[in-house]
Amino acid sequence: MNREFILAVEDLEREREISKDLLIEAIETALLSAYKKNYGTSQNVRVNIDRETGDIDVFMRRDVVGEVEDELTQIALEDVIKFDPGYQVGDAIEYRVVPKDFGRIAAQTAKQVVVQRIREAERGVIFDDYVNRQGEIVTGVIQRVVNSETVFVSMGKTEGIMAGAEQVRGERYQLNSRMKFYIMDVRKTMKGPQIYLSRSHPGLVKRLFELEVPEIEDGIVEIRGLAREAGSRTKVAVCTFDANVDPVGACVGARGSRVQAVVDELFGEKIDIINWSDNPEKNVSSALSPAKVEEVLFDADGKFAVVVVPDYQLSLAIGKEGQNVRLAAKLCGLKIDIRSHSQYFSDESEDEEENAAGDESGAAESAAMDALEPEDTNIGLAEDYAAEDESGAAEPAATDALEPEDADIGLAEEDAAE
Repeated sequence: MNREFILAVEDLEREREISKDLLIEAIETALLSAYKKNYGTSQNVRVNIDRETGDIDVFMRRDVVGEVEDELTQIALEDVIKFDPGYQVGDAIEYRVVPKDFGRIAAQTAKQVVVQRIREAERGVIFDDYVNRQGEIVTGVIQRVVNSETVFVSMGKTEGIMAGAEQVRGERYQLNSRMKFYIMDVRKTMKGPQIYLSRSHPGLVKRLFELEVPEIEDGIVEIRGLAREAGSRTKVAVCTFDANVDPVGACVGARGSRVQAVVDELFGEKIDIINWSDNPEKNVSSALSPAKVEEVLFDADGKFAVVVVPDYQLSLAIGKEGQNVRLAAKLCGLKIDIRSHSQYFSDESEDEEENAAGDESGAAESAAMDALEPEDTNIGLAEDYAAEDESGAAEPAATDALEPEDADIGLAEEDAAE
């Protein structure tokens, strides 16, 4: 019977991937719980299960005292020295016991403890497995969709969750369909490990290329940048330090087989693969492909770029609803302003004309001031002063013309009138 018990534990170890020692410890804990349920206490009881034979031993520990007050935890010295005279008061004795009369409730308690400990061990194994796999991709089967938003994915021994924000617009998640998902986060909760998945994360595209392109997996080709608008378009910048390897060609594959496998997994999402360059101008020009670039101008900080393109390439460089330039800016980590050839040079000529006009008006004013001689300036000032003196002199002259008697006559006439 004991050998069958060990074989059952080993089968459980292979099936649940839980260590044998952990399973046996769970059973020991369950037997202690059953003992406590049956006898009311287990504080002085120890259960030991032999890992090879499966023999189960229950040991009880008691303190040696002169007078017994608690029979469950204490034993009299006179009873101990009958078997071993070397014991003294204050020592502890441990001996094997055979529990009897384990009822149905105690057995059910042991079963519940074993099941609970096995479930906790499984959760711990799953958490330890997936917590180290964050940033990787996993294949899962759509199990159910709740409220047309949250998707639950079966991944074998556990279940993943994909929230609505991590889904791709336009993708249909049908039950029992198999897809690849990006592991965003793994958290330990009261209900067990929660694994959060994504289909819109840029890391999904990167991991898919690593699966399809051996040169990326081996480190010969490196993905230096990736910008994605999930469900629509992705730009990938690659480079290599091996002169004999074409990084773009390696990612595209023979007749586009490698990149087509990634596109199929993403349900037709467009993917642009470009060469990464340490030269910022070449990098911006490549990022704006398939549009052709005439000139790239950077500001002093190098964080803003003005890109000049031919007039007929302006709409292509901007892209539908600005998607192409938006992805290029995200890929290069810059702010990009697209200008057509005619627009850029017309603005430049207008600025030159304004500067020239300003220079001419300033020169004309300076010339006019230089044309005035010092004596001409003094003459003008003298004329102004002379006019002021004449007006001031005329007023006193009119006042002096009135004699005192004339003034009295005027006053007499005003009195008569009154």
